[in-house]
Amino acid sequence: MNRFKIYFKNAGLLVLAMLGLMACEKDFTNPGAATEDQVLSTPDGVIALAVGAQTRFSVGRQSPVYATVAGAGFTTNELRLINPGNISENEVSLGYADLPGSNGIVTNIWEQCLLTRNEADKVIGAADIIPDANARAWTVAYASIFQALSNGTMAEFFEQIPLVTEENAAFSSRADAIKSAIGSLENARNLLTGDDGGLLDRIPSGIDIPNTVNALLARYYLIDGQYGNAITAANAVDLGVASTFTYDDVNPNPIAFVSILTNNVYQPIDLTLGLPADLQPDAADQRLPFYFQDLMPDANDFRAAAFFDGNTDGVPIYLPGEMMLIKAEAYARQNQLSDAIAALNEVLTKQPSDDIFGIGAGLSEYSGAETQEAVLDAIYANRCMELMMSGLRLGDSKRFGRPGPNDASPERNRNWYPYPFTERDNNPNTPPDPEI
Repeated sequence: MNRFKIYFKNAGLLVLAMLGLMACEKDFTNPGAATEDQVLSTPDGVIALAVGAQTRFSVGRQSPVYATVAGAGFTTNELRLINPGNISENEVSLGYADLPGSNGIVTNIWEQCLLTRNEADKVIGAADIIPDANARAWTVAYASIFQALSNGTMAEFFEQIPLVTEENAAFSSRADAIKSAIGSLENARNLLTGDDGGLLDRIPSGIDIPNTVNALLARYYLIDGQYGNAITAANAVDLGVASTFTYDDVNPNPIAFVSILTNNVYQPIDLTLGLPADLQPDAADQRLPFYFQDLMPDANDFRAAAFFDGNTDGVPIYLPGEMMLIKAEAYARQNQLSDAIAALNEVLTKQPSDDIFGIGAGLSEYSGAETQEAVLDAIYANRCMELMMSGLRLGDSKRFGRPGPNDASPERNRNWYPYPFTERDNNPNTPPDPEI
């Protein structure tokens, strides 16, 4: 049994002791499981709980990795539903007033992010028990990745979220959630040393902690409008190093296992990516054969490839192309168009052999109008192609001001998701649902 399976099993047992199911805490103590105090009383327990946070975020149909790809994909018309009997996916695909607070995808993004964050918070709070200073610092940085991902992910789907885990928790703006994610990652960046203290031998392989911290900082700095910091953080990422959620036959890739291989839940809509005609991919774009199994399937039965057509495929936490496009967007929003176009050209001309995951466009350099609007449109279109099925497209659609659900020719069927009934029924501070 490899160390991932060992730690996944141990973490699964340990996290049964965690008491907080949602922002308003409830007691779900399992009398046969270790108590929370026991879990957090040893270095092994603290590290296992950190691994449990990764598992919760990335494994299973309920995980944010699955739920955000499905949610963002259906909400922005990136995906097509194969079987309407999948009620949660069907409701998200319909959107508008047909998406209720009881929806499973909505609830899973909310609950699993809050649970992941709660576990990460407890790891960070108990990390002083780890005797080796380097292992302690790296454990906090590792947990901070999931603390930040939880807040950052929720901020893309919900207008407000609780930033503390307590009974009747108050809600904060999604802008504050992004700032909280940045704070977690800045703390992690400042803690990291050159020596991991043996932590990497005790956690699942796949995640490169220092590069992931900088990549997520670049992502959230961009969303927060800190464009200079976004460029600096993106430049600090080693694009030759992959950082992924890894899977095996015991803990399979949830997107492949649930949907793509069964061909019974969803698949990509088609080669247009659900985009309007002026933003659709060039037919010669080499990213199309990367992300699609067949470019001319019978009956237009398009199926996903890339990171989603095998149960043991790893799912990247970020892509090299995302870092290039972050720089392009950050420059464009400051109206530094020559720098923006140069960064965009890195993506457009990239060959598969230039990219650690084999993602290349192989196209000519940008030749459109050198206006801020035109360059931002090209950056958005390339984000949709480069980051296909990443779960980021709903946030991108809103940030780039694409037509919303109440506009003509809408490109998304919701701006924000309703708050889950599980939260509303237990927390009287839950705000009214946002307008569609």
